[in-house]
Amino acid sequence: MFTGLVQSLAEVLAVEPEGPGVRLTVGDAPLARISKLGDSICVNGCCLTVVSVEGSAIGFQAGSETLTRTNLGRLTAGDRVNLEPSLAVGDLLGGHYVTGHIDALGVVDQRNEDGEWAEFWFRAPAAQAKQMASKGSVAVDGVSLTLVAVEDLSTTEGRFSVALIPHTLSVTTLGSRYPGDTVNLETDVLAKYVQRQLGNR
Repeated sequence: MFTGLVQSLAEVLAVEPEGPGVRLTVGDAPLARISKLGDSICVNGCCLTVVSVEGSAIGFQAGSETLTRTNLGRLTAGDRVNLEPSLAVGDLLGGHYVTGHIDALGVVDQRNEDGEWAEFWFRAPAAQAKQMASKGSVAVDGVSLTLVAVEDLSTTEGRFSVALIPHTLSVTTLGSRYPGDTVNLETDVLAKYVQRQLGNR
């Protein structure tokens, strides 16, 4: 379990083919010092297992399913990714509960600059948009964000907006996201349970 509060913006050191997937290596000295084999770390919102730690380099394995359903399959050496270690019992919960299980890929639709601040609009599958509500929570590339507005565009697509402060833009991948870029989306787990219960009525 995670909170959506990104701990570091790390560089991808290597993406190497391995079996049906890839070996993803990222560089983050502070996180590497406290990581051990088998730990779970959220990478761009996707929960991955640590398979190696060598100096400041942390290695993960990502299978074909993960590469297809998330933007991790588009990574190359030199790219940046959001990292967050798993939540320990007793830790402060500053964001919202994030499972690290990506629901869908979204696309940046608009980026409206306001000085150092920015308003983003994302397109998302209708199934995920229906689990969103204004002032609710969503994780975008693993970043816990508050929804400003949600629109139903069609039976297959929706759209939502968030307002990003300068700090978020500078310390996460969102600062380098522009229209057409893909992002990993995870809707609020509580919204999923509510929708499931209402659907059973």
